[in-house]
Amino acid sequence: MKGLILSGGKGTRLRPITYTSAKQLIPIANKPILFYCIEALKEAGIKDIGIVVGDTKEDVMNAVGNGSLWDISVTYIEQEKPAGLAHAVLISEDFLKDDPFVMYLGDNLILGGIKGLVKEFMETSPNCHILLSKVPNPSQFGVAELHNGKIVKLVEKPEKPKSDLALVGVYMFDSYIFDAVKNIKPSWRDELEITDAIQYLIDKGYNVQPHMVKGWWKDTGRLDDLLEANKMVLDTIATRIEGLVDDESRVDLKVVIEKGAEIIKSTIRGPVIIGKNSKIINSFIGPFTSIGNKVTVKGSEVEHSIILDGSSITDIRHRIEDSLIGKDVEVSKSPLKPKAYRFMLGDHSKVGVL
Repeated sequence: MKGLILSGGKGTRLRPITYTSAKQLIPIANKPILFYCIEALKEAGIKDIGIVVGDTKEDVMNAVGNGSLWDISVTYIEQEKPAGLAHAVLISEDFLKDDPFVMYLGDNLILGGIKGLVKEFMETSPNCHILLSKVPNPSQFGVAELHNGKIVKLVEKPEKPKSDLALVGVYMFDSYIFDAVKNIKPSWRDELEITDAIQYLIDKGYNVQPHMVKGWWKDTGRLDDLLEANKMVLDTIATRIEGLVDDESRVDLKVVIEKGAEIIKSTIRGPVIIGKNSKIINSFIGPFTSIGNKVTVKGSEVEHSIILDGSSITDIRHRIEDSLIGKDVEVSKSPLKPKAYRFMLGDHSKVGVL
């Protein structure tokens, strides 16, 4: 069985971060989202993986390389423009050939991985296996309608959803999916929709099986979901302190402090991860925060946020929370006092706070 990870798209909902980096490389608990996808496929026994790339292909290729980091083989498949998930399948036919495969959207996270789901697919041999999860906002997803446990209809981002069952960003197919994608037409979005391709399989009598996801699942395409995914992953970490914590600092609950990091006169209340060679001085780092490598936080409070490599936060009086701060960003005190702070900053930004 092969794997197909989709790592294209422009990530417009996470701009300005995605002006300078692929959305799939934004870190969750200091690890790129894309790496979680690769690890899930590897854990399921899949070592031959194709990655569909677009405008950010160089970033993705530099981060993943040839797959040797995971002892897998990686093939890159270029998609000239975002033209739908089914189009990504179509252009991957030469790589996938007649093998069954898992298609994994590179900005999705699933608790517990997919090892059991892959095993079930291989043992039962349906033509297609889709994952479903109840969501409060189904109009933002592909939506499935079921009757007596069987899928009867799939609709992509319906204005008036007839169910709350969203398609999770992991699909399993056999080679009949290629016949389907070759027989559908572009949608109103001018894209080949994977929901239309699966609907084709259903209408032609192929075996399409649903599976309800029991744990959590996140599509990290929006800031709120990205922070929630970070929270969920951090909640699973075990305490590991390899950096320096001075006698005047306090570290509570689940906290990871990487090598070279220094905690000076500060309180760290987990779950928190602090990257290599970062410095936390006279500060409070609250729950569900990821601090990248070579970050400095001085005289400030940060909670429920993601701070990327090389950034600095200095002498901010009000607590920063619910924020995503890019690489090499400077946030510092300015003369006038602000009422509140809420940041979503792109790489190499510099902000003076009033």
